[in-house]
Parts: sequence; structure tokens; C-alpha cells
Amino acid sequence: SDLHELIAFEDKPNDESIKVDERGKDNAHFIDEHDLVLHKDGKVDDITTIYDPCKFKEILENYSKPIEPDHLFECLPSNLWPSPDGEGSGLEKAGYSVPTSIPPMVLPLLHDLAQQMVKAGHQQQLIKTYRDTRKAVLEQSLQKLGVERLSKDDVHKMKWDILGAKIKNWIHYMRISVKLLFAMEKKICNQIMDGVEPLRDQSFAEITTVSFDMLLSFGYAIAISRSPDKQFVMIDMYEIMTELQSEFELLFASKPCTEMKEDALNLTKLLAQTVQETIADFEDAVEMDTTETAVIDGSVHPLTSYVVTYVKYLFDYKSTLRLLIQELDSAKDPDTELKSAITGIMRALRNNLDGKSRQCEDAALTQLFLMNNMYYIVRNFKRTEEARNWLGDDWVQTYGRIVQQHAQRYQTISCNKLLQCITVQSSGSSSIEDENITKTLLEDKFNTFNSQFEELHQRQCQWIVPDIELRESLRLAIAEILLPPYKSFLNLNRPIVEDGKNPQKYIRFTPEDLERMLNDFFEGQNLD
Repeated sequence: SDLHELIAFEDKPNDESIKVDERGKDNAHFIDEHDLVLHKDGKVDDITTIYDPCKFKEILENYSKPIEPDHLFECLPSNLWPSPDGEGSGLEKAGYSVPTSIPPMVLPLLHDLAQQMVKAGHQQQLIKTYRDTRKAVLEQSLQKLGVERLSKDDVHKMKWDILGAKIKNWIHYMRISVKLLFAMEKKICNQIMDGVEPLRDQSFAEITTVSFDMLLSFGYAIAISRSPDKQFVMIDMYEIMTELQSEFELLFASKPCTEMKEDALNLTKLLAQTVQETIADFEDAVEMDTTETAVIDGSVHPLTSYVVTYVKYLFDYKSTLRLLIQELDSAKDPDTELKSAITGIMRALRNNLDGKSRQCEDAALTQLFLMNNMYYIVRNFKRTEEARNWLGDDWVQTYGRIVQQHAQRYQTISCNKLLQCITVQSSGSSSIEDENITKTLLEDKFNTFNSQFEELHQRQCQWIVPDIELRESLRLAIAEILLPPYKSFLNLNRPIVEDGKNPQKYIRFTPEDLERMLNDFFEGQNLD
């Protein structure tokens, strides 16, 4: 017989010598020693050595079934298996195992039938039959997996939460499609079309082109969108494209597949270019941000937290960003480029915050706002090794000094008027006898101090210093500036005031009262 014989025993269909794909076992065919195909339902097809062009189509279609997603997941390394929280299982497995779509015992038979069709001059019929059957199966497998055809308009109209989920799925689909499904089609095609290379390469290209184009078209739709919101998912997309680069080279090495390989390379470069351009755009966007968030309590502005989070993500992706920059221009030093980009973004943020701070009518609040925002930056980057490596310790120390400058300016502005009330404008002594200050003037000083401190307390209790340590240190600093002069002024002048009428009207606060009230500052409380 010119056909490969597969021996099976009707009474022992599960004999260990016969390895049948579990998904196709209900439709399994076996060839006995008389060249008969035995069906499980008892029907028998006679396969003789007489050439029958329909037999190839019949057998191929009978065994070509789409692969269920669960079986594809089983072929992945276990750390990539889906889990309820959407993350991998964290377990390790040797690697990928290409699934089996057609039982190995049937492939030699299909190969021999394909050879006969070629010898009989039916190459076009062979290609059409093989292409149409396997192409449909591949597309059905992808459809079961969840791959869908989406136009650019569809993508651009999607809400971000939906689109973000689809991008994450796309990354999984690309990995599964290329490493499993396309690899499987390549393997099957090589076995069935072995010896007829031009037909083999053309067939594989025609089977996979539509499916691969459907995957890439979604990638292109995302890649042309320059938005900071999509920045990091685009880096994830770039990562999967670079991860699959060797597979693209291997799968699409033949001439009929050249366009697919080029399309994959072009998408990878487009993603890299868009990521780089988006980083540059982000710096400009930060500089020009006009977010209508009034500076009413001096807290950390949403722009600051957004930018810091963005930059920390850049740190997380440093390895990929280095690769990306080198791919676009091998002459550039990636670390220098990244450092320049990050320092540019932070400089833009500082410029923008300076502008926003000028919205404040209260000079002390201006300084508190800038102090809070600069401290937020320092606190986040001081603890990040990547920030020190890329920006340098000098950068962090410089921002730390800026925090101190704003804190000192705040203290000076807040306390100056109060200190003027309790400091006698003379040669230095606060003794009423030496300065010949009248009781009326002294009472006015107490009254002014009282009203100004109450106003300060009322206003600054509504302000916020989010960081606990900074809040406590700032309260302590104000207490150290204010309480000693007040104690001295009170001790020196209490006898004069108490000697008059209603001394409690003027001496309303003890030093302990002031200290207690200072502890109300920066809590964001409205005392009305």
C-alpha cells in the first residue's frame, strides 16, 4: 500500500499504543490492516491505494475542529494560566506545549494523499481544500478564545475601562495565537505538505493572514493614539511584540509570509515611537495643565500625585524603555534620554505648581501649598532606588532644600504680625518701666494679638498638611517661634494689665492655650 497504515483493534480502542487526541476521540478513525477506516459507530470507510481526491478533504475536515480555550490555557506555562483575579498563578512550568489539532496518526495519511493530489496535477484543489478548512478552524479557535474584529472607530469610541480590559486580553491573545495556534498550524502544514515547499509556504500564509491581520489591526488602532492614559498599556503591548519577535522570524520566514513579518515589525516600531512621543507630549501637557482645582487648603494637588505616579511607572518599565529607545535610535544613550525626560517632566510640574500657587490670596497658604507638593515629590522619590539612580542624590537633596525654604517662608509669613504685637518697638527691653509704655497701648497690643491669633487659628485649621511627620514638625516650629516671646511678653506685662479693670478681656490665652490651639492646625477642619 502507498498509504501509511495505522493499526487499531476494534475491541481495544484505547490501547496505549494508539495516542488519540482527547478532543477528537468521539470522532476517531482508525485504519486496520485491510486499509479500512473504522468509525466508533461501526461504519467502515474503505481506503484503498486507488487515488481519490475527495478523500483528503473528507479526512481533513473530519479531524479539523477548533480548539477550546481551556485546552489552549493548559498549553501555557502555569504562571500564565488565568485565575479569578486576572493574574497568573505564580507557579512555574517548563514552557509552552504546542497543542495537537489533528491526531499524529492521521498526519502521515494526509501527507500521502496530498502527495498523490500533487502528482495528479490537483495542486490548486489541494491548496483550496487545505486553506479553507484550516483557515476556518483557526478563525473559530480565535473566536472561541475571545478575539474579535474591531475597527479603528470602534476602538476610539470605547470607554477607557472597557478598552483597557480589551488591551490586556489582546496581549494574552497575541501570545496564545503566535506561540500556540500559529505554531500548531505551521507544524501541521510542514507535516502534511512536506516535500512540496512552495505549496506549503503559500498554504500557511493564506491560512494565517486574516487572523494575524485581525490581531494586528487592533494593535495599530491603539498605537496611533497618543494619550498618557494609554502610555503604559502600550509599553505592555510593545513588550509582547518584542517577546514574540523570534517567533515572527521563525513562523514568517518564507516569502509568502514576508508581509506579515513586516507588519509585525512595523507595529513594534510604531508602538515604540508612540510611547516616546507620548512621554514628550506628557511634559508639555504638565507644563500647560489648567486643571480647575482651586488651592483652598494647601494640600497636594491632583496633578502632583498623577505626575509622580506616572514617573514611578516609568521607573518600573526602565528595562523596556531602554530597549525601546535603542530600537528607535541606537546612537542614543537610553539612560541619558530617560533622565532628561524625567527631569523635564518634574521641571514642568514645578513650573505649573508655581503658577497654581499664585491663585492663593493668602501668602502663607501659597508657601504651604508649594511645601506640601514638593514634600510629596521628595517623600515618594527619596524611597525609590530608581529615582536616586536616574536623578541622582543631588536632585532629591535639592528638592528637600526647596521644601525647607517654603516651610520657613510659611512660618515667617504666619508669625510675623503676631510677633510684632508682642515685641516692644524700642531698644530691646520689654519692661514697661524702661519703655514708659502706657497701659492703653499695652492693652491694644494684647487685643491685636488675640484677634490675629484667633483669625490665624480659624483659617489655618482649615488648611491641610497630609503628611503626619511634616504636620507635627511644622506645628512644633511655629510653637518654637511663637511661644517663647509670648511667655516673655506675658510675664513682663501681666502685672500692669491685671492692675487694671477686666484683665481677662486682654489676657485671653495662656501659653498652654496657644500650644493646644496650634495642635488644631492643618487638620482640614472648618470651625464655623
